[in-house]
Amino acid sequence: MTTSDLDLTTTKPGHHPLRDSALALDRRLFEAAADRNWPGAGPVLPRLSRCANHGALWFAAAAALAASRTPRARRAATRGLASLSLASLAVNTLGKRSVRRPRPALDPVPLIRQLKRQPITTSFPSGHAASAAAFATGVALESPLWGAVVAPVAASVALSRVYTGVHFPSDVLAGAALGVGAAFAVRGLVPTRSQAAPPARPRAEVPALLEGEGLVLVANTAAGTAERARALRDDLPRAEVVECEPRDVAAELEKAAGRARVLGVCGGDGTVNAAARVALRHRLPLAVLPGGTLNHFAYDLGVEDARDLARALRQGDAVRVDVGRFSCGDEHGVFLNTCSVGVYPELVRERERWSHRIGGWPAGVLAARRVLRAGRHPLEAELQGRTRPLWLLFAGNGTYHRLGLAPGRRLDLADGQLDVRVVHGGRRPAARLLAAALAGPLTRSPAHAAVQVGRLRLDHVAPGTLLAYDGEVIDVEGRVTLEKLPEALTVYRPITGY
Repeated sequence: MTTSDLDLTTTKPGHHPLRDSALALDRRLFEAAADRNWPGAGPVLPRLSRCANHGALWFAAAAALAASRTPRARRAATRGLASLSLASLAVNTLGKRSVRRPRPALDPVPLIRQLKRQPITTSFPSGHAASAAAFATGVALESPLWGAVVAPVAASVALSRVYTGVHFPSDVLAGAALGVGAAFAVRGLVPTRSQAAPPARPRAEVPALLEGEGLVLVANTAAGTAERARALRDDLPRAEVVECEPRDVAAELEKAAGRARVLGVCGGDGTVNAAARVALRHRLPLAVLPGGTLNHFAYDLGVEDARDLARALRQGDAVRVDVGRFSCGDEHGVFLNTCSVGVYPELVRERERWSHRIGGWPAGVLAARRVLRAGRHPLEAELQGRTRPLWLLFAGNGTYHRLGLAPGRRLDLADGQLDVRVVHGGRRPAARLLAAALAGPLTRSPAHAAVQVGRLRLDHVAPGTLLAYDGEVIDVEGRVTLEKLPEALTVYRPITGY
């Protein structure tokens, strides 16, 4: 055997041919990028790289998305920032400490490209690339349209790290892969709405309004709906939009029903409830444009803005949904979202007292504090033949599901079920209500219970007890009956493209 043969087969201590060849390739790619002329990149990429320091660029992008005031854009911004935070945590706690790779030598990089302040951390992986990929992927998972807008900026930030000479190409690729993984990890914890799109059944035969002719939409101006109603009219120029004050909503809905093929409504939960009652009486399909604070019914349908509703109206896409009904003596009504007795109706009434002075969310916090701290006794009522103390009885029109850490929502609005949650009486209402909220769909606990039924009866309700339904509050006493009207209401919703 010759000396040359020994040289071919012998490996020096610490020498790894595959790793060394990969590093050599990485250096050659870095040097090739440094030698290359990048037309137009000189004034842009270094500045973009600096703007992305500490995630500043992405926080500004999230603020711009949130300013668009559409629910999907706000969720995209929140998901993007959550993904960025997880990616940054992974880079700084694991990535930088596990692979202590030095930064590239700046000799091949033209001075005009170099950053004035060089980073002092290790090179692998690129934190900027991880943050950019995480934010862009998180946004795209919630809103592909906004993701397409953000993606070129994210790619430019990642590219700028090689262009300015602070990272090898493999640092950037590894950082981007970590960022994408972080976005999908966040989606595993908090699923996107598209992961739990409501079933497109049972389908209903409704007219397709190509330009909106035959649609009369009543908009409650107190909910700040003018801009949304105008957006719908831009998409459907032959639609009729009637804007009115809250006191005139019921009368305008009745008038609209007399001349409409499709009854439309834009407002909060109470306004939508009023429109549903009119649509049921006149046997009209209902088109709901979210215009309130929470908009549970519209969002569970998959209608988030004028664009969603216009698409459903043009294509003639609609479903039949259940309606909840309550009755107490001569008092009766319907609910599309929830009906409850106990602490929550008191909270709603207290919130209404303050909301016009300090705003909706602050009023809700103040109301919860006042109601839960006040000395009070639980409601005594006979539920399904058994008398028991109750802090709260909540009945949802359809079963609420919790996916990951996301708040509960309904996946099927025609399941024939009332989702009943009961918080038993006890000395500490705040602790019991919090435990019930955190437990979600658990069916048994010392503090609360949950069951799905088609009908519920509550007897011996004390005079002056409050009942809340879709944000409205009334007094009830005696016997209260809750039941379902299966597939009673026809509602437009986008079947495809959700």
